Order: sequence, then structure tokens, then C-alpha cells
Amino acid sequence: MAATRNKRSIDLPGRVGDFIATRLAPAERVCVGLSGGCDSVVLLHLLSRLGLGARLSAIHVHHGLSPNADDWAAFCAAYCRQLAVALDIAHVEVDRQSGLGLEAAARQARYAVLANCDADSLLLAHHQGDQAETVLFNLLRGAGVAGAAGMPVERPLGARRLLRPLLAFSRAEIEDYARQQGLAWIDDESNIDLHYSRNFLRHEILPRLSARFPQAEASLTLAASHFGETDQLLAELAAVDWQKVQESDGQTASLHAMRALSLSRLKNLLRYRLRELGWRTPVASRLEEFARQLQSAAPDRHPELQLPEGCLRIAQGRVHWLVQK
Repeated sequence: MAATRNKRSIDLPGRVGDFIATRLAPAERVCVGLSGGCDSVVLLHLLSRLGLGARLSAIHVHHGLSPNADDWAAFCAAYCRQLAVALDIAHVEVDRQSGLGLEAAARQARYAVLANCDADSLLLAHHQGDQAETVLFNLLRGAGVAGAAGMPVERPLGARRLLRPLLAFSRAEIEDYARQQGLAWIDDESNIDLHYSRNFLRHEILPRLSARFPQAEASLTLAASHFGETDQLLAELAAVDWQKVQESDGQTASLHAMRALSLSRLKNLLRYRLRELGWRTPVASRLEEFARQLQSAAPDRHPELQLPEGCLRIAQGRVHWLVQK
């Protein structure tokens, strides 16, 4: 909750103002994902001082997972009234039987709502510590370059853009600003539950890394930006390859042309095409197995890769992406 001010000076307003000025069009509507935690409270406070007026709104996702969920929604409503910012409170039901785990299922439900917010751009308050956690979490899951890139500063989200103005700032810098401004916030009790992997990384692993390597979070964030550049270059290479292999219908690819690619380049192209279609990429072993089948299948064989969104199938000298019906 609210704490006493301290004397440390942080130019959050200036730097966030510059971030917004270089990324938003003059009439663009922006919506802040407001959980009520310190980070999102600070982000909304900063934006409320930029003269955005009615272009600025907030959205609070009510998951109903905590006995305090109603109190958090009420806190966000009161805070937005104080700032004269319109607030949408969206109630969601988290699918506990999805097989994703509660943490991931809640995130999926949250982003489904956020992707439909009434604005041109959605702004989230992820910071440097969140980025470091994400990079470590993804690496421990065996992620590739895209996962190692963590969270991008900007990316498409449905028909909108998702922006993260605080990604360059540490958690300590954000909390210092909150204290200087006398801001109040809420603490989600689930954030200290070490049963959740991200909390374990946040409270047990990153502090120990930082004790030995004081710049651990900043270094992991810098590494993520390098991986992000690499991922972008791989996407550009895949786009060039797609132009070479696609058939005249623009939907299928020449099996002969795809077989001319190296295995690594072929897998990169398959990942790129799945992303373009909005399909989930399978685990690396399944993707590699299909790529090898694609390279070596006899004419009378028709290998398939079944995915939740559809099927990749080799037939009649072409690779087809067939949408699940």
C-alpha cells in the first residue's frame, strides 16, 4: 500500500513520455491493463499526466481466482475515478481443465479479453524484472530464439498493438516512483506462492543471481533484445524463402523447392509459416521429425503434422496447411 516518499529521483515521466510520443499517433486511443499492482498503478499515473484526455482508458480483468478479487476491482474503480480515467472491468472464467496449468490458463483468458479492449493500443506494465523472469522461464523450458527474446516492447495483438513502456525499468525504480508520488497499490497474495514457477524464479532464483551478478536482470534483458534481433532476422530470411517456395495459389508450397533448403532453414520456414497463420508451433522434436519426413518422404507417402488449429500435409508434390474444421 502507500508508503513514505524517498528522495531518489527517477525520470520515469520524461522517458515514458518520450516512449509514447515516438509510438502513438496524435488521435490514437490507448488502454492500460490495470491489475491494481504497483507497476500498472504507476503506468496509469504516468499516462494520466500526458494530456491524453478521453483517449486514455483502463481495463481490469477480474479472474475470480482470489477471495480478494472483488476488492481489487473496487480499488481499480476508485483509482480510475480519482484520475478521471474510464475503466472497463471484464469478468472471465479461467478454464482449470485446459491442461495448461492455472497460471498459463489465467494468462490465456486475460489476453483474450485484453486483445479486444476498446482502444487502438494496449499498454501493459511489464518491467525489467518481468523480462528477466520470462527469459529464464523460457530457457528452462528449452525455448528457441523466439522464447529467449522474451517479451517484445511492441507487437501486434489482434487488431491492436501491445506496448510495454516500462520494460527498460527495474522493479525498484518503479516502486521508488510510486512512493515519491504517494501512490497506493494492492498486493496479489498469489505473487508469493512459490508453487508457481515464475514466482519461484522471482523470489528464489533471481535474488541469488543478483547477489552474485548485480546486473543480472539488466543483462538478461539485454540478452533478450539481442535474441529479439536474431529472431527478426530469421523471420526476414523465412519470408524470402516463402516467396521462393510458395505456389501460385499463395496457400501451398512446392515440395521440391522446400527440399532444396537445409534442415535448419526448412524448420525456420515452417515456424514462420505457422506464426503467419496464427497457429501454435509444436515442440521442437515434432517439428524436426516432420521436417525430416518432408525431406525424405517417397512419392506414395503423405506425412502429416496434426496441430490444434489444423494439419500440415504433404500431397501431390505440395505442402498444404489445412485449417481444422
